[in-house]
Amino acid sequence: MGLAFEYLTYNGKSSRDFDVCISGNGVYNTPARDVEAIAIPGRNGDLHIENERFENVSITYPAYITKNFAENFDAFKAYLLSQRGYKRLMDSYTPDFYRLASYSNAIAPEMTPLNRWGKFDVTFDCDPRRFLVSGDKVVTFSANGSIKNPTLYNALPFIRAYGTGYFEISGVRVTITSANSYTDIDCELQEAYKGTTNCNGNIVLTNGEFPSLAPGVNNISKSGITSIELIPRWWSV
Repeated sequence: MGLAFEYLTYNGKSSRDFDVCISGNGVYNTPARDVEAIAIPGRNGDLHIENERFENVSITYPAYITKNFAENFDAFKAYLLSQRGYKRLMDSYTPDFYRLASYSNAIAPEMTPLNRWGKFDVTFDCDPRRFLVSGDKVVTFSANGSIKNPTLYNALPFIRAYGTGYFEISGVRVTITSANSYTDIDCELQEAYKGTTNCNGNIVLTNGEFPSLAPGVNNISKSGITSIELIPRWWSV
């Protein structure tokens, strides 16, 4: 496929809307593990301390505009710089994945004679995770069951539980003592709520631990809870 057909989508807006085409030189860049190396006198080699996290990664797309450069470039850079915080970033090279990315960089285009077309780099500061699009699909459990994590990394799901009672994911129990129809539980934010109402006081966690989905098969059981809607949020690097 030629370069003219490759594109990115940022917060729902495609680069094709600005006649911007991209190259995917950096789309497969991986993050670094956050590891602290400590030198100990009298001991060969460094001691590595794992901080149990990955660092952010920069993803750069070489970009091109070959027609109506001034108009398209002005609109494209204005859109990128108008966005605040992390937004969803996808590209045509890896359509099964997306990143959470922030954009704040200046852009310095390199122009051809008479400014008929130009090229420039677009660099995003990205959360280290590459989320699977398939991990955004809602999986409903009206009875006990299981779900398989296809990656090598623990996923932190979003869970909507209807009613009161408890549910368990791989042995981690969440008890809901009071609910107005349903309770939303965000295992990454470690919050329970319904709409704008905080519901942390209405749940009891096993050892204070929010559930996660480990690589492989995760068993799910419940009692009292009528059904569970789960968005797994699978991710890789």
